[in-house]
Order: sequence, then structure tokens, then C-alpha cells
Amino acid sequence: MNGILVLIPVALGLGLLGLFAFFWAVGRGQFDDLDGAALRIFIDDEGDTRTPEARDDD
Repeated sequence: MNGILVLIPVALGLGLLGLFAFFWAVGRGQFDDLDGAALRIFIDDEGDTRTPEARDDD
């Protein structure tokens, strides 16, 4: 019984800490561009000026 009296406030505190961290991240703009990082893989490197056929030969 004594364990429950300790664990319930600890669980509530950790939940509130997580909720605070989420709202802090939203306020800082962490979730503004969800697709940017996922689509960045499709952008060709500008430094490689060879044609696609020349790149396939490597």
C-alpha cells in the first residue's frame, strides 16, 4: 500500500513533465515541417554534375 502512495504522485509528475515537454516543443516549432526530412532524400545533390547514365556506370 505504501508503494502505491509513492508511485501515483511519481506517475502523475512524469505525465505532467511529458505534457509540458510536448507543449514546449510545439511552441518552439518542432512539429512545423513533418514532411521536409522525409522528402529530403529525393533531392539530388547539386555537387554531382554527371548525367544519370554516367552515375549508373560507377
